[in-house]
Order: sequence, then structure tokens, then C-alpha cells
Amino acid sequence: MNKIGLNSEKAIALVRELNDLLSNYQLFYMNVRGFHWNIKGANFFELHAKFEEQYDDLVIKVDEVAERVLTLGGVPTHTFEEYLKVSDIKAAHNITDGTEAIKSLLESFSILITKQRNILEAAGDAGDEGTGALMSDYIREQEKLVWMYSAYLG
Repeated sequence: MNKIGLNSEKAIALVRELNDLLSNYQLFYMNVRGFHWNIKGANFFELHAKFEEQYDDLVIKVDEVAERVLTLGGVPTHTFEEYLKVSDIKAAHNITDGTEAIKSLLESFSILITKQRNILEAAGDAGDEGTGALMSDYIREQEKLVWMYSAYLG
């Protein structure tokens, strides 16, 4: 058992999955920062503000996931080199079109939600209520955002 009463092997497996999630969050965060900086067109003011709201939320999640890794006894991945190696979300380069940016957001949320569902299941198997609650909250929030961004696209 580890310091918080979880099976050590299951906690280590969760740390691996959370570090993978962290890598994906970091790439997503940087992509959304780029959308915020580079967006152009008729919806500039609306999307510029929305992307800022989104990256502000993502930076909080990055910190929460990293701290959960530490809570489980692991070390959070913390180099962009490693993030780039393992992330399923890829860097978005020079996106200025709002529709293209929103489509990228939706693809990224699909990847994150899938990973978070897997972590939620593993957390349940490990009896890890802390990780499970975190993933459940993220999934609920992001499912709503998927609906909203999809509605924006029509």
C-alpha cells in the first residue's frame, strides 16, 4: 500500500496514465494559446475571449493532474520533449480560421474524454476516489463544451 492507502502497483499504473493525460493537456493548452493569439476574421472578438477562457481552464487542469500524480507517489512529466513524444494531441500550427480552430478543439476533447474515461475506470478498480472524482468532473465539463462548440459550428 502507498501513503494514501492505495495498492502501490495500481497507483503506479494510474501515474502512467495520468502522465500521458498531462502530456495531452499540455499540447492542448499550447494549441489553444495559439488560437487565442492568431485568430482572425469576423468572429475575432468572440473567439479571442472564448479561447482565453479555455486556456485559463486548461492551465488549472494541467496543475491538478500533475498534483494528482504527486499525490499518488509519482513524478509528473515536465518536459516538452516528453510531451511531444507521447501526446496523441498534436501541435496545431498557425491556425487563424475560427472554424478550423473549433474543429481542432473538438478533436482534442474527444481524445481527452476517451483517456479520462479509461483513467476513471482504472481509478475505480484501484479504489482511488480522488482520481475518479477528478476525471468525472472533467468528463462532465468537457462533454458540455463538446455540445456547445459543436452547436457553434452548426
